[in-house]
Amino acid sequence: MADFGLLIFATDYAVAPAILGREAEAHGFESLFFPEHTHIPANRRSPWPGGRELPQEYWHTHDPFVALTAAASVTSELKVGTGIALVTERDPILMAKQAATLDFISNGRLLLGVGAGWNAEEMENHGTAYEHRWKILRERILAMRQIWQHEEAEFHGEFVDFDKLWSHPKPKQAGGPPVLLGASSKYVYKRIAEYGDGWFPIYQDADRARASGAVSYEDGIQLTREAWSAAGRQGQPQFSVFGVGPDPAAVEYLLGVGFDRVIFGLPPADADTVLPMVEQYAALAHQFSSA
Repeated sequence: MADFGLLIFATDYAVAPAILGREAEAHGFESLFFPEHTHIPANRRSPWPGGRELPQEYWHTHDPFVALTAAASVTSELKVGTGIALVTERDPILMAKQAATLDFISNGRLLLGVGAGWNAEEMENHGTAYEHRWKILRERILAMRQIWQHEEAEFHGEFVDFDKLWSHPKPKQAGGPPVLLGASSKYVYKRIAEYGDGWFPIYQDADRARASGAVSYEDGIQLTREAWSAAGRQGQPQFSVFGVGPDPAAVEYLLGVGFDRVIFGLPPADADTVLPMVEQYAALAHQFSSA
């Protein structure tokens, strides 16, 4: 049976994370995701993939780990996730601690959606060169896994290098929270098989997907499974898609091609705007969960 979640830019002018968390759980949603941007450089040169003008929520968003902790503190079953966390803009030792702490205090409810980012000048402010972003993400994920899984962790790579260290708490989830890769390039499937636990693309209708050059969802799921098998991974990868609107045909299609988690997109607006949409999405999800 598929799971359904919600995603919102949690901002300083939107519905509070704790309020939305309570409502999401009360309406039967499996998960709640928040994206992140640490900042947006005022002198911009990187084009926004979503269009011409960058919406203001990109520089008003809360830190996701703090906001997700607020949502987790008022719920008991709701999974909380980053959608996505920009690993290229985070210190891996600190991020390992933040993720492990949230997973620990939420009793194993963290889903770690990650990506390398699109804004070159934003990541440059954090010392990450755009051309190295995926190499850096890879090493940081692998390093965090070492910290989560070992009493004495060490890592020696090109971009991450530390000798043996101690770091607690360890995550409640064995091996650490699931790492879901948010990308749709031809390289993402082998990356998932090497250091991820699932695919986490943004939803696009067929016309937008063709225009962007993104691989089809059917092909993406098949390629992920093939890479997973070739790498000798046990179990099955997770398939989550986010940013879905109130479209029953789209939900039916996504479930049909193999996604096991459909995440509906909410606007960064106040409670009077957002909470009725939560009810609308809950009714839509119920159509498929009860089918």
